[in-house]
Amino acid sequence: MTQDQCPPQLQPWGTRRGPLGPWLATLWLVFLVPAFLDGFQHRDRLSGILGMVSTVAFAALYSSHWLRNRASRAELIVQPRLRRGLLFVGALTALGVVMVLCNGESGTAAAVFIAVSAILLLPLRLAVPLVVALAAAVLIAGQVRGWPSQGGTVVGIIAGSLAVLGMKGIITRNIDLFRAHEENTRLAVDNERNRFARDLHDILGHSLTVITVKAELAQRLIDVDGERARHEIADLERLSRDALADIRRAVEGYRELTLPGELARARAALTAAEITPNIPQSTEIVPTGLRELFAWSVREGVTNVIRHSGAKRCDILLSESCVEIRDDGAGPGVAAEGSGLTGLRERAAAAGAVVITRSLSPGFSLQVALP
Repeated sequence: MTQDQCPPQLQPWGTRRGPLGPWLATLWLVFLVPAFLDGFQHRDRLSGILGMVSTVAFAALYSSHWLRNRASRAELIVQPRLRRGLLFVGALTALGVVMVLCNGESGTAAAVFIAVSAILLLPLRLAVPLVVALAAAVLIAGQVRGWPSQGGTVVGIIAGSLAVLGMKGIITRNIDLFRAHEENTRLAVDNERNRFARDLHDILGHSLTVITVKAELAQRLIDVDGERARHEIADLERLSRDALADIRRAVEGYRELTLPGELARARAALTAAEITPNIPQSTEIVPTGLRELFAWSVREGVTNVIRHSGAKRCDILLSESCVEIRDDGAGPGVAAEGSGLTGLRERAAAAGAVVITRSLSPGFSLQVALP
């Protein structure tokens, strides 16, 4: 999500392309009018012409900075380019010196604009000494030339610098807050995408495994036991419809998974795969808060038994704090590295449980338990 795509209420000052902000910043240039008028009064001399030209150039450079960069003020405030800032402040300072030399006392008004620009565009380690130097230079020039109003200019330099420093801090925090909100939004989208991918893998992996096993069984039974083959084919139709319904529920954001239902599905799937199931008849011993996690565990464990183990027997054991799926097959095989177990570990961690896998002699055990 880019800043231009964000709702206006979420965009901090400095990231919006509002038309008024840059123009409001140039309104303060009215304080340069006395300097231009002093130059205009001496337009018959070179100093007067240079005074007018330098004043107009100063105002144009200062305003162009805001107008040209109105779409990237966040970058200029939070991460300004040092070289660009030094060049800009240096150019303003050079023009300000010409204004003072040609226009006299009125030209010192440029010092306020130079100080403000330094605070905005330069690191504080450079900006603060420059502001102090400007204030000192104005005071010294006032003493040497006998200008009576330089105390007010110094106050303007200090007040303007402090005001812009405070504004810069507020803008920086506002932009940081916006970026944190944007990052949280991105993480939430990533988490939801991962959750959906995990759910889809678990649902489709189990359903397609059972459908494949039943299809193979039905194919073997066609010429041996037609009636049972028709029964298995009817089961295939039912399972495919159930899988489609599960996918629809996942897409809609619902996860209607029950432990008794998974145990029943596990019994049917294991029987179809010609694996003897040993499954508890009751789930009352399992606390309500763990039933969904245990249901996912049974689904993942039984799917791996059917796919990878080559087992002849599968036991599912339930307790108040643990579910175990145990088989007498060849071991974990590729199941140990599958994304299904990774997703199961994520679910278990969210519930404060752990996944424990271990090899048996023979067989493999998958446990999900509270520590």
